[in-house]
Amino acid sequence: MSTAPQPSVIPQPPAQPEAIRAAPARVAPHLLADFDRDRAAGTARARAEVSAVPLRAFTESWAVEVAIARHPEAAARLRVLEARAGEVTDLGEARDIAAEISRIRNEAAAEAGVRTARGAA
Repeated sequence: MSTAPQPSVIPQPPAQPEAIRAAPARVAPHLLADFDRDRAAGTARARAEVSAVPLRAFTESWAVEVAIARHPEAAARLRVLEARAGEVTDLGEARDIAAEISRIRNEAAAEAGVRTARGAA
């Protein structure tokens, strides 16, 4: 996912909730509770709004999370960056951190086939 390609531990699953759920079960089981919580919330919101948009947003969001989790080095780097972002006081460093987080997430979105504001996918 970064400038040097990192091997992925599993293939990117299709953008279907059950296929996406199976991926973190294999590479990042600690994410399963969040996945299940988010799916329940997305389903409830979709029913309340009588719209598929919340489920689509849930699926795309988790497709990106799986794309990140498939690359352990990128996932670890993202966790470090997110932790540091909560502590940093220097504006320049904060911008650098935000740019790297954005790059990791945009690369994951492109890998997952998810469109972003920057036009990935």
